[in-house]
Amino acid sequence: MAGGGGGGEGEPEFQVAPMIDVLLVLLIFFMSITSSQVLKVDKNISLPVAANGVKRDDKAAAGLINISWDKTTGVAKYKLDDRELDMNDKDGIAKELAARKGDNPKYRLLVRADKDCHAKYISKALEWGAEAGIENIAFSGLNHEE
Repeated sequence: MAGGGGGGEGEPEFQVAPMIDVLLVLLIFFMSITSSQVLKVDKNISLPVAANGVKRDDKAAAGLINISWDKTTGVAKYKLDDRELDMNDKDGIAKELAARKGDNPKYRLLVRADKDCHAKYISKALEWGAEAGIENIAFSGLNHEE
């Protein structure tokens, strides 16, 4: 009878090489499905609760504006993807968003604002998106309290 590749005394050997191959394939798989948006998320922002919010289904190209709120100074700080924005260069921000959008009609602007941030600061991000010609603007929130 043919054996299963064990030792001489009938003890099975543990094959490490196939297990390493499987782990490497899983690692490559999870690295490839992780979107770049995950890397650009500001972890210091506490999102508001939107109990009736709907998760986006499509994987359209998106620009990400993070708006953090400094409670001590009462100032909002803006980041486009992972670069801090200069508030004095409002035309430049809209031009950069327009250049990123290009001719893509499905381009989306995702706004992640801290739950303590005032609406007038969030409206600035909306103005930049409108000036850039972006028609699809989404807000990020949580469906339950953290």
